[in-house]
Amino acid sequence: MIIGVPREIHRLEHRVGLTPFAVSQLTAEGHTVLVEKGAGSGAFFTDRDFEGAGAQIVYGPEEPYHRSEVVFRVSRPSTQELDLLKPGGVILAFQHLAVIPKENMDRFMELDLTLLAYELIEHDAGDFPVLNPFSEMAGHMAIPLASHNLQAERGGRGILIGNVPGVPPATVLILGAGTVGTAAARSALGDGAHVLVVDDDMAKLRALSRELIGRPVTTMATTERLSRYTEIADVVIGAVLIPGERAPYLVTEEMVKKMKQGSVIIDVSIDQGGCVETSRPTTLDQPTFIQHGVVHYCVGNMTSNVPRTASRVLTNVALPYAKAIAGKGVAGAVKVDSALARGVCLYEGSMVHAGLGEHFGVPTKNLNDLL
Repeated sequence: MIIGVPREIHRLEHRVGLTPFAVSQLTAEGHTVLVEKGAGSGAFFTDRDFEGAGAQIVYGPEEPYHRSEVVFRVSRPSTQELDLLKPGGVILAFQHLAVIPKENMDRFMELDLTLLAYELIEHDAGDFPVLNPFSEMAGHMAIPLASHNLQAERGGRGILIGNVPGVPPATVLILGAGTVGTAAARSALGDGAHVLVVDDDMAKLRALSRELIGRPVTTMATTERLSRYTEIADVVIGAVLIPGERAPYLVTEEMVKKMKQGSVIIDVSIDQGGCVETSRPTTLDQPTFIQHGVVHYCVGNMTSNVPRTASRVLTNVALPYAKAIAGKGVAGAVKVDSALARGVCLYEGSMVHAGLGEHFGVPTKNLNDLL
């Protein structure tokens, strides 16, 4: 099979869809890998590294799409890239389609694309093998980012996350007890913060409390509690995920208005629309804004700031699926792997994800029938 790896053009996106290690594994099995010139430079993978792994370097953005049978990216194609896409193409990426314009989805369907979303690949037990390590990275990054933005020169309250003898620590409120929330709670506790975790899933709260030996305060999420807790929080970490759907607003603008001046919101859910009503997407070069006196950090591709680690992690977890698709084709790979099948959003232009179909008002077809 011919595999394409384009250079990501999203603003300040430094990660790459496949690393030289992944290329070496795929070419060893007889596949051809086309890597756009400079695709790995942001993660410090040179064209020579890719060539040494067996890739062919191509020099235009069209080639990875039009000459390949399947494309491996980090994030979904942008509006500017729609004209590059090949009819009937196959693209694997973190898609987050619930936040794209309807006209982009219409175009994907017109082109008869097959789109597989890394964030939706799900094992029968409910584990998300590609998404989880990125969620864990984001959770680890959230607390140092909060600590940095609490500093006075960043517009924050001028306090430390942890405690100094005689001075109480910061209060960190974490919305969601999943992978992001657990990693953020672990990091915050390690720094000495007072940690509150809310969720509407008692099983997740129990698992988090057990893993962290009961150190964080855990409670079921209600509007009344969120209103009360946001008022006392120095930091709010938004870590809410509904797979394939837009994140719900848990923190309203009225709640933000009542937060402490100089407190910090890290909305990790922003790639799915954000779980704070006042959140709006920001970029790595301008990562924050202040609204109602509260510092907001809302970078959707936050792990792009650690691109070498993130690219290697993506290779580790996505390579088995890349090998399966390259060896069997999408239909063959999906038929034998229910986890991969759950990651299919569009199949040859037909909507097969019920949540996205409802969101866009598009009829949904059964994937098995199409296969």
